[in-house]
Amino acid sequence: MSVSQHDLALAQVQPRIARPRIATRAKGPVVLGALGILGFLLTWELFSRLGPVDPHYLPPPSLVLPQFFTNFTYTDFWVAIAQTMRAWAIGLTVAVASAVVVGVVIGSSDFLRRATHSTIEFLRPIPAVALIPVAALLYGPELQAELLIIVYACFWLVLVQVLYGVADVDNVARDTALVMQMNFLQRVRHLVFPTLLPYLMTGVRLAAVVALILAVGVELIVGTPGLGQKVALAQINDANVQMYSLILASGVLGMAVNGVMTVIERKSLFWHESVRGGKS
Repeated sequence: MSVSQHDLALAQVQPRIARPRIATRAKGPVVLGALGILGFLLTWELFSRLGPVDPHYLPPPSLVLPQFFTNFTYTDFWVAIAQTMRAWAIGLTVAVASAVVVGVVIGSSDFLRRATHSTIEFLRPIPAVALIPVAALLYGPELQAELLIIVYACFWLVLVQVLYGVADVDNVARDTALVMQMNFLQRVRHLVFPTLLPYLMTGVRLAAVVALILAVGVELIVGTPGLGQKVALAQINDANVQMYSLILASGVLGMAVNGVMTVIERKSLFWHESVRGGKS
């Protein structure tokens, strides 16, 4: 009887001990991330003030961070953010929509998959930044130049994921759909799309970050309106503190885009094993 009472006491105590451990594990990445940022800023500050680089060309974060927060009070800063995000949203939407349609059509046919394999493998590795001179020549410092680069790069990222997703459809389920005489659209809706969705969301999340990088890059090089153009103007005018503050803003914007896309991915795949298995 004493042994069973002892076991019962342990069973009542164990849940109380486990909860703080879970909370500690949840706070661990946040604390480590904050320490990493503080360490980076401290290293930057010391290198700027004591290192071999002139502080004029590498201003310390003690000067850059105040300017970074001051930018939030400027209307033209938010206009530049809006211009960059407009190119990002349009380019990403066009790339994803076209890649899904093309990927489902090609992936659903063994003949088309074989016929287009060499073409896809030839075009996909071409760096999108190598097409920036072409975009500048065709459109100049206009929105179309950004869209050309963004759509080209993101299209291949999403297309490859879509092709993998279509190829992963279970053969038994595919044969069952044929026996049930489902048409093409019904097979896509009830069979292909559920299998394809995890691959698609991964491709969209990766493409979203790449689209933002390319949007800022094209604005920086070609001069289309946006955050990248403001960075280039600050560099030309020798406003180095402002230049670094805008670079930090583009980095924070990229983190925000990646965070939002990660949340959307988890919400869309709440039913999938990859998301359910990641929860503690």
